[in-house]
Amino acid sequence: MTNFRTNRRGLLKGAGAGIVALSTPHIFTKGAWAQNFCNDPTSGKIVFGFNVPQTGSYAEEGLEQLKAYELAVKHINGEGDGGLLNTLKPAALKGNGVLGRKVEYVTGDTQTNTDAARDGARRMIERDKAIMVTGSVTSGEAIAQQSLCQEMGVIYMSGLTHSNDTTGKDKRRYGFRHFFNAYQSGVAIAPFLAKEYGTDRRAYHLTADYTWGWTQEESIKNATEALGWETVATVRTPLGLGDYSQYLTPVLNSGADVLILNHYGHDMVNSLPQAVQFGLRERQANGKNFEIVVPMFSELMAVGAGEAVKGIIGTSNWQWSLDDEGTKAFTKSYGEAYGQPPSQSAHTGYVQAILYADAVERAGTFYPPEVIKALEGFEFDGMGNGRTVYRDTDHQCFKEVLVVRGNENPSSRFDVLNVIGRTPREDVTYDASIFGGELGPYEPNKC
Repeated sequence: MTNFRTNRRGLLKGAGAGIVALSTPHIFTKGAWAQNFCNDPTSGKIVFGFNVPQTGSYAEEGLEQLKAYELAVKHINGEGDGGLLNTLKPAALKGNGVLGRKVEYVTGDTQTNTDAARDGARRMIERDKAIMVTGSVTSGEAIAQQSLCQEMGVIYMSGLTHSNDTTGKDKRRYGFRHFFNAYQSGVAIAPFLAKEYGTDRRAYHLTADYTWGWTQEESIKNATEALGWETVATVRTPLGLGDYSQYLTPVLNSGADVLILNHYGHDMVNSLPQAVQFGLRERQANGKNFEIVVPMFSELMAVGAGEAVKGIIGTSNWQWSLDDEGTKAFTKSYGEAYGQPPSQSAHTGYVQAILYADAVERAGTFYPPEVIKALEGFEFDGMGNGRTVYRDTDHQCFKEVLVVRGNENPSSRFDVLNVIGRTPREDVTYDASIFGGELGPYEPNKC
């Protein structure tokens, strides 16, 4: 729309005063969309909806994300040190709100539950008049909210969601994901598994039984089988399980020499220490040391798993100890606000809020199709992940992926993960068609 307005002004300038005086079509008038989209804040409040798990299996990650969203609003409104507004390039935000007006927010609890997430997002849109909804820690939450927001014509900036489906078969025009996905984890981790453990391995998967676990299992299975590994078994486990003994006992006699835990949050915090207590790390199988792999890590999970995390390899979207200017700026801001370094869940939530606000500023309007177009194909830097692009064909962000290992000798409670590899953006970029799905139309429904 920016180019269109520029061209239109040029056309009118050369068209002659007589033509301009006749009639200006309504579509050419700035703000002409005011009556056509959901929760237009032109004459009301600018409300962001932060919908995260504050209870349930992934509550710890959700509460971290919520803190980061609140910090993002402060920085957008010109409070505090500005955080990543100082390092984002290019940037349109000026630290005086969005389009010169302050942002407010409402919060919700998804309860780590898909139905609750969708219901909460609906309340934010219908009752609180949210112009944008963001937040999730499970991919089920993200996909449910993304679908609803597409129906209601409100942009959804997902929080933490790692399933391939979020920007694959379940992608939507009104949904955007900054976080990496399971396919990218598989591509990034495979060379490190081959180097550390060799190419002749037999793997047993325990997998969280929902969309993220399914695509994580598939992606890691494909990546390891391409190395030459054999998959012995794939077993699904319910979300929120406390005792994994019934699932770990069969591993002992399976003939496997690697256990792959496709678990996240408290599921991993429970399953990994229990696997260690079962003696798997001291076990010999097939003439090899038995190994455990957690393909997708977070700092909070590593802290929660304690000693069990030492030496375990996985992947991460971001790490607070990185040395780039964006990471240092965000870690400083978050640390001063909350007394501890931020998690990757906090980071991706904060970045999503900033990216949406910046896209509105660049578009010069809250009208969703124009904001969507401002995000599609947007390439930026300074947010802690290097050069990053929001691909227009599926709304997936592409950036480098970190490979991490549980720190054997931590210097503090939060010094739990060491970055052992950084897989370049081009190596984790794939053809959008491999996961299917359709984005849908730009034009919004009226809520």
